[in-house]
Amino acid sequence: MQKPNVIVFFTDQQRHDTTGAHGNPMGLTPNFDRLARAGTHVYNSFACQPLCGPARASLQTGLWATQTGVFRNEIPLPDDIETLAKVFGRNGYSTAYIGKWHLAGVEPVPKERRGGWQEWLAANNLEFISDAYDAVLFDGEGQEKKLPGYRVDALTDAAIRYVDRHRSDPFLLFVSFLEPHHQNHTDDYPPPEGYRQAMDANLWTPPDLVALEGTSSWQLGGYYGMVKRLDEAFGRLMDAVRSLGMANDTIVMFTSDHACHFKTRNVEYKRSCHESAVRVPTMITGPGFMAGGQVRALFSTPDIAPTLIDAAGIEVPPSMEGRSLMPVVRDARSPWRDDLFFQISETETGRALRTHRWKYGVTAEYDHDCPRADSYREAYLYDLDADPYEMVNLIGMDAFVTVVAELKARLLDWIERIEDGHRPEIVAAPQRPSRQYRLHPRQLREEYARDSSMGMRPGD
Repeated sequence: MQKPNVIVFFTDQQRHDTTGAHGNPMGLTPNFDRLARAGTHVYNSFACQPLCGPARASLQTGLWATQTGVFRNEIPLPDDIETLAKVFGRNGYSTAYIGKWHLAGVEPVPKERRGGWQEWLAANNLEFISDAYDAVLFDGEGQEKKLPGYRVDALTDAAIRYVDRHRSDPFLLFVSFLEPHHQNHTDDYPPPEGYRQAMDANLWTPPDLVALEGTSSWQLGGYYGMVKRLDEAFGRLMDAVRSLGMANDTIVMFTSDHACHFKTRNVEYKRSCHESAVRVPTMITGPGFMAGGQVRALFSTPDIAPTLIDAAGIEVPPSMEGRSLMPVVRDARSPWRDDLFFQISETETGRALRTHRWKYGVTAEYDHDCPRADSYREAYLYDLDADPYEMVNLIGMDAFVTVVAELKARLLDWIERIEDGHRPEIVAAPQRPSRQYRLHPRQLREEYARDSSMGMRPGD
């Protein structure tokens, strides 16, 4: 049996609701949407830690952020840790990494800090050494390479060249884009020329951004323009695979490291366990995934490596904490987890639990050098069935005491399992009477403005 090729098309800071498959009406992602319908759409896909370095470490290792030791940015991935690339490399695969790495803490990235990837055309912090029309990377010898074209296109061209060179041997290719992440030195989302104007002419704004706004009123058009070009690049890469006769032998995953809340939940774009920061678009196509349908299992970043390893017919290393989704893809009745765990250990120290209906989160005082806390306080509870954009905070309301007690116990079980037996204190939120009405966006904006002036968040 021929070993399948594997490609990971990896975007940065992309919200799930940028895709038509998740309800965006602007037609930004026809390739993602079409292939998700034909293959497997992982509907409930989440970043385990909504921050570049920790999420990437979890993806490469199948572990949660505190298990890898990369609990905030600029902590290098340990050299001796098991990774996706090492597993595939041991099993006869050529492996290649193109794009943003963010797991070395140094530029250019030395060979021992590349996580076992064999071929290399990448940068540790792509956002700091390149720009939208200035794609700069480093090759395997650490030599600077400037690639022509818009940065998304430049990386896609490099990926297509790699696929073309490796027609006859099984490969694992990871293409890691910066887009639609903001360009740091301008604090802007620079799309291809002309795309911002086209987006602004027909702009759809998600409900949380309508109510809370943040920076979205002037940045969303550029962000959507980046998303549109990414989807075009995705289609172009898939066309190359098809034209080379490799479509039936190549597994392709499209996913992102985390999402973007446009400074509505804190003073920057992520580092929050809200859906707007943790929920990402994910689909998989190719052998084993065709007609998999819409999978509703709660899927997290540490599940990516085990899923791809299993899909390639390789034994998943026991060190990986994440789980392969393959049993659920084959049979939706297969057992799976009922809840999901999130960690934050930069800007704030926070933990959260999500079920199919509820989101429960706790926070603690932030310590830059400590990945966890001994004591947390309840921060929010959201009913995702009634409030999918998490606009009405129910924490402390007397009607939800039983729900909170159950979620608290489950969150503590996750913390104890993932964080070396540590079981912290969680201080209950002050009790308050329930409110038996729903707020309209206008009222939410007024409440947010009032609460923000008091140092609070809506519903606190």
